[in-house]
Amino acid sequence: MRPWLKRTLIGVFGASALFGGFAAWSQHPHGFGRWESMSEADVARFKSRAIDHATRSLDLDAVQQARLGVLIDTLQQQRQALRGSADPRAQFQALMGDGTFDRWHAQDLINSKLASVRDGSPKLVAAVGDFYDSLRPEQQRQVRDFLQRRHGPWS
Repeated sequence: MRPWLKRTLIGVFGASALFGGFAAWSQHPHGFGRWESMSEADVARFKSRAIDHATRSLDLDAVQQARLGVLIDTLQQQRQALRGSADPRAQFQALMGDGTFDRWHAQDLINSKLASVRDGSPKLVAAVGDFYDSLRPEQQRQVRDFLQRRHGPWS
């Protein structure tokens, strides 16, 4: 094969692989969008898929699966409480509505978020503790090993 043809083919295939990788990376995982755009049905599907994945990875029994379900529900409740009912972007834009930054309402917004974390954290800690304590020692080791690995594109 001629050198110029070989270089051209390698360049075309390399560029298509590169752009294909960018296209795949830009998609949302598992068909779910961001948490705030998920409906109740999407949350239920995500929960069942997470429990199925953890069951396959850790070989969970029925009691452990139930505790993991409680943990996922508690995380979702805490997330909803932290987010609140209003649109966060609209709340932040309202703080800068006129010519100055509304420090009083900003501090009030922060205090309400901190109060929701403070109120929900004991239930969340209990759910995490109940799930982790229900695991067998080899399952706990697998969870610790998983947490020590880096995850995500920026880690």
